[in-house]
Amino acid sequence: MIRRPRTLLAAGLAALLLTSAPLAAFDTNARAAFVLDETTGTVLLSKNADEPLPPASMSKLMTLYIAFEAVRDGRLQMDEKLPVSAHANSFGGSTLFLREGERVSVEDLLRGIIVLSGNDACVVIAEALSPDGTEAGFAQLMTQRAQQLGLTSSTFKNASGWPAEGHLMSMRDLTLLAQRIIEDFPEFYEMFAEKEFLFDEEEAQNRYNRNPLLGLGIGADGLKTGHTQEAGYGLVGSAKQGERRVIFSITGLDSTQARAQESEAIVNWAFRQFAEKTVTRAGAVIAEADVWMGAQGKVGLAAKEDVTLLLPNTPGRGVTAEVVYTGPIEAPVTEGRQLAELIISPEGLPEHRIPLFAASSVPASGFVDRMMNVSQVLIGRLRPASAEVAPAEGAM
Repeated sequence: MIRRPRTLLAAGLAALLLTSAPLAAFDTNARAAFVLDETTGTVLLSKNADEPLPPASMSKLMTLYIAFEAVRDGRLQMDEKLPVSAHANSFGGSTLFLREGERVSVEDLLRGIIVLSGNDACVVIAEALSPDGTEAGFAQLMTQRAQQLGLTSSTFKNASGWPAEGHLMSMRDLTLLAQRIIEDFPEFYEMFAEKEFLFDEEEAQNRYNRNPLLGLGIGADGLKTGHTQEAGYGLVGSAKQGERRVIFSITGLDSTQARAQESEAIVNWAFRQFAEKTVTRAGAVIAEADVWMGAQGKVGLAAKEDVTLLLPNTPGRGVTAEVVYTGPIEAPVTEGRQLAELIISPEGLPEHRIPLFAASSVPASGFVDRMMNVSQVLIGRLRPASAEVAPAEGAM
């Protein structure tokens, strides 16, 4: 017997899968972008996503992550008041207008960073948590913690994203960091949806969140804008509709209007053009593989669990499915033994590989049947049967 790799079309899934048209990629104007369907882990868009770029204030998310850890671990208390240093007071740009020598609660500092993008608030937090009490020491801690989180394209020189040579993050890293904040700190994540935060009555105009997606009714609830002359305009955004959440990062746009339009377009595209679909149920036979020297000539192939995937959501064709295995499979075959893989390839998305298992046991054939099979092979009359899948009604 010669066993060879075999491929068969999963025709039994055609009615479910061949409901998608070839999908035109989202044509973003951003210099770099990364879009993730957080619910399924599917990457919807990647453009220069691993290029380290100046992240501007979007890198404040790393400062916030470390601060959230400190509160969770008891190293900071939300009502604890931290001192404002001369260094913190020296910052311009987006600030809370903190005064040297005053003390500000951790809660106000966190809200000031999230809602108002306060550079001075970042420095106060940084100096409190730094191993040596300096912002530079905290930046080293940020880089180290980022590497531990798997952010491979991130290096920090300060806590706020103030322009500095070598202060860099990729759009993939920013998106993955946003995902960690959402998943690791749900008790703090609610603050990212706040549209305003009045910290100082004398600076009442400095109270509004710059995130252009909040309040549009598209499920947006975070996270952070960024802008410097070198970086352009960027946004780390997230939106949830139903059970699905989409997280994205973009940078390099030329105006606040362009940032707002691009961000809204990405959210609408991600939710309208893709949908979760259950392509097979646990235990449902989707194909049959040839069996050698078995009491039956074929064995059903099935997944052990329901398989739900994110797929294009427009009429037509754009998804292929095939089953691969090495066969024929020699009997005896035990129910539950892994025998094959189901490979689903959506247009414009990464392929999915799902292990398939024997849906039933196939004992070895009796002595007479085995001898007859061997004889047929020896005289060249046996033709290995190709694996077959019963076509679904309406399939091509």
